[in-house]
Amino acid sequence: MGTYEGVINPVTAEYFNRVLTDAQEAGAAAVVLRLDTPGGLDTSMRLIIKDITASPIPVIVYVAPSGGRAASAGVFILYCAHIAAMAPGTNVGAAHPVAMGGGEMDAVMKAKVENDAAAYIKAIAEKRGRNVQWAEDAVRKSVSVTEKEALSLKVIDLIAEDVPSLLAAVDGREIVTGAGKVVLRTKGAPLKQIPMGWRLEALKALSDPNIAFILMTLGTIGLLAELYNPGAILPGIVGAISLILAFYSLQTLPINYAGVLLIILGIVLFILEIKVTSYGLLSLGGIASMTLGALLLVKTDAPFLKVSLSVVIPTVVTFGAILMVVVWMAVKSQMRRPVTGLEGMVGSIAVAKTDLVPRGKVLLQGEIWDAVSEEPLREGEEAEVKAVAGLTLTVRPHRK
Repeated sequence: MGTYEGVINPVTAEYFNRVLTDAQEAGAAAVVLRLDTPGGLDTSMRLIIKDITASPIPVIVYVAPSGGRAASAGVFILYCAHIAAMAPGTNVGAAHPVAMGGGEMDAVMKAKVENDAAAYIKAIAEKRGRNVQWAEDAVRKSVSVTEKEALSLKVIDLIAEDVPSLLAAVDGREIVTGAGKVVLRTKGAPLKQIPMGWRLEALKALSDPNIAFILMTLGTIGLLAELYNPGAILPGIVGAISLILAFYSLQTLPINYAGVLLIILGIVLFILEIKVTSYGLLSLGGIASMTLGALLLVKTDAPFLKVSLSVVIPTVVTFGAILMVVVWMAVKSQMRRPVTGLEGMVGSIAVAKTDLVPRGKVLLQGEIWDAVSEEPLREGEEAEVKAVAGLTLTVRPHRK
């Protein structure tokens, strides 16, 4: 048995493939895929459907728990199952799979995608003996129904309270799989849960568009910190790793290249802030560019695949505040009086070793220097260094 909650993406396809493979190797009587999804990517959905269609073991897709749903790509997966079931309080419908790739689709392309999806789900419905018309309406009209309506419309095969009652209800049914006819013997059968594992859980988290945006921001902060303070090493390492993980996340999403370019422009503006004195204008432009880029980053009408404003605003504001602090510290460092070298001696207090009228000797930082005083100085009096010219200091009496 496999359990998945979330967006259908490459991680989902890999997990379902592993569940089916492990079930075949273990000689399982059936596979239960417990599903709760708002939809997802068309390419990943088709990989899952291919695995289910080719499976020699009956596959039961069970929409659960109560409050769950099988929307968009989830409708296709439910329709493809050898047995489709839903828990009380669930719903199914609004079958609009998300296509991969950047750029905007024109009306002709949108019509082609819709027709392709409608034909695909009709073929699946005819193969499984389910309601063909409702399947087409789910794609073209975004209709959605409850579990009771789905059962009466012959969209699903049964409603079950939980997995044990589901297995008891389907016991004795004859199923046609890729390997031929199979009679289910599932009543009272032991259940083996196949977890996703830490690797797939991590990849699933990385596939979240909000996580992708945060990783891009962290990566930018790390690289900027390394540029502002060369040799720090750790910020550069963290930044590079974050950006690589962000790029992985972005490849699992339907990306709008305009959004990516805006985010890159924002990064470039932030980097230019290091070298160009813009009094914060480049930073403000970078913040605006990154905000717009985040809003345009994912090309889809599906809200579950978009970067949330509740993530964008705090992230950009925090990023901007950190950058302003870094820039302020850098400017402050540049304006600070030198403390080393000849320039660092200006303003220091020396002690006259001889009378200066106006020339003589002074003791400064343990060394004897030739000095010229603006006003007469007596031996033992303190003198403030005003300038350094070669090996001669220009001083004046120190007034406390």
